[in-house]
Order: sequence, then structure tokens, then C-alpha cells
Amino acid sequence: MARSGAWAGWIGFAGLLMIVIGALDFFQGLIAIVRGYGYFYSANTSQIIIFDTTTWGWLTLLWGIVLFFAGFGLVGGKSWARWFAIVVGCITFVEQLGFVGQSTNPLWSLTIFALTIIVLYALIVRWDDREAIT
Repeated sequence: MARSGAWAGWIGFAGLLMIVIGALDFFQGLIAIVRGYGYFYSANTSQIIIFDTTTWGWLTLLWGIVLFFAGFGLVGGKSWARWFAIVVGCITFVEQLGFVGQSTNPLWSLTIFALTIIVLYALIVRWDDREAIT
């Protein structure tokens, strides 16, 4: 039973991590907006991709707010927040791929990837332990 209690603590920790991920996304988007890198070009043999980092910054800033509120739902132990956090956590991987490709700040994106893996593990694998305690 003590092991279940420990994992229930990990679920709360996952909620706090989701709040941190939301804050990191918010500030990552804010930095992209303020710095206004302009356009990011990627070319290969068959295509060229033109990418507006200011627009991506606004999307990331708004997505950070969504993640922030999902974290508060998780801290509250709401079951809807679990499913919502799983979905937005998976979407966060795709959202962060836009910043991993840039040479300006890939470490932020890799940090968010690692934190999101911890959150998803706690939510997908260990949620039953939380329900057994409450």
C-alpha cells in the first residue's frame, strides 16, 4: 500500500510538472515573439519550407496557457484532466518539433520533451494507484 501512496505523489508531481511545462512553453513563445527571428528556411533537394517563428511563438504562448491550466486540473485530481493532459502532452511533442529543428534553442525543446515523458508515464501507467488511495 505504501507503494501506491508513493505513485499517488508522483501523479501530483506530474501535475506540477505540467504547470512547469506550460510556463516553459509560455516563455518560449514569448521569447520567439519578442525576438522576432522572422522566417526560418529549410531547403532540401525537392522542397523549401518557409516557417514564420513569430506565428509559431504566438501558438506556443497560447499552448503554454492551455498546459498550465491542465496542470492545475491534474493537481486537483480530476479524471477529465488526466485525459486532457494526455492529449495535450502528446500534442506538445508535435508542437515542440518546430523548435528542435532550429539551431537557436533546441535545449528548451529537449527539456520539455523529457518533462512531458515523465508526465505521460505517471498519467498513463500509474493513474490506478492514485484512484486506489482516494
